[in-house]
Order: sequence, then structure tokens, then C-alpha cells
Amino acid sequence: MATRKPRARRRTVLPLGPRKKKTADRNRATAATLGRRRDPETLRLRSFEPGFTVNDLDRSVRFYTDVLGFIVSDRWTDGGVLRGVVLKAGVCNLNLSRDDWAKGRDRKKGEGMRLWCKTAQDIDMLAQRIRAAGEPLAEEPKDQPWGVRSLSVDDPDGFHLTIYRERQDQTA
Repeated sequence: MATRKPRARRRTVLPLGPRKKKTADRNRATAATLGRRRDPETLRLRSFEPGFTVNDLDRSVRFYTDVLGFIVSDRWTDGGVLRGVVLKAGVCNLNLSRDDWAKGRDRKKGEGMRLWCKTAQDIDMLAQRIRAAGEPLAEEPKDQPWGVRSLSVDDPDGFHLTIYRERQDQTA
């Protein structure tokens, strides 16, 4: 049995004022060029989740949870042995995994690596909490010339973390 195609609905087009017409023309021109970019589209990330291989997983978990305030959101085991964890701080994740020593026991970790961590929390209060937990700061809280207040701390394997907050005393 043959069926009829539904009739296309007619759209009523109202005339545009001079400003709206320019905007509509510009939007059509932009839409036409988007399909044929000369350069490939850049990478767009929604989050970034680094993973650190550590020498002593239990010690590292204690540092990140007890000293810095991360929480353990996931664990993975193999044969009943803890092999790694996912740590969470706000909306950010950090993965820690136990070194299997396949690349040697003298392999250096954390060297030349800095993780920048942005927060809305008070930097001086965080520094007090870190010191109260018995950990030294690699850099005391200080105002940076680019408009942030920061502190730095090294984890047990030498991974360097700088925690910063935009200064509130800036004038626009």
C-alpha cells in the first residue's frame, strides 16, 4: 500500500531589522566556514587525571589523604594485593599505582615534574594543616607576581605539587 509523504510545513519569515540582518548574515557566514577549517580542531578536555607510580602505595595514600585531604574513591587489587587507588579532591582525580619494579628499583620518580592544583580554599590554612600533619612545605605560602597565592609540597616520591588560589585583593 502506498503512503503519502507528509507535506512540508511552511515557515513564515518575518523581515529582520538592519542590526539583526547583519548578525544573521554573519552567523550564516561563520557556520559555512566551520565545516571547512584549515587547521584541525584543538583538543578539548573536561578533566585531567594524572597517574603516579609510587614506591610505597600505603605511605603515599596516607600522605594524600591524611596530609592533603584527598579521599579514596576507588581501589584495585590483584590476587588480594592492593595495586592502586583513585584519589579524589573536589572534581579532580589522581591515580596512584604500586611500582612493580620491572624497570628497576633505583628508578627515580617525580623528578622534574610539578602538578599545579587550583583551589578556592585559603592557602595559609592549607599550609597550617600540612605542617600540623608533620610534613614540611617545599615552598611557604607566598604571593606570586601573576596574581595568585601559592604553596608547594613534595609527596613521598618527590612529585612536586603547587596549590594555588587567585588573590582576592586584586583590583580590576
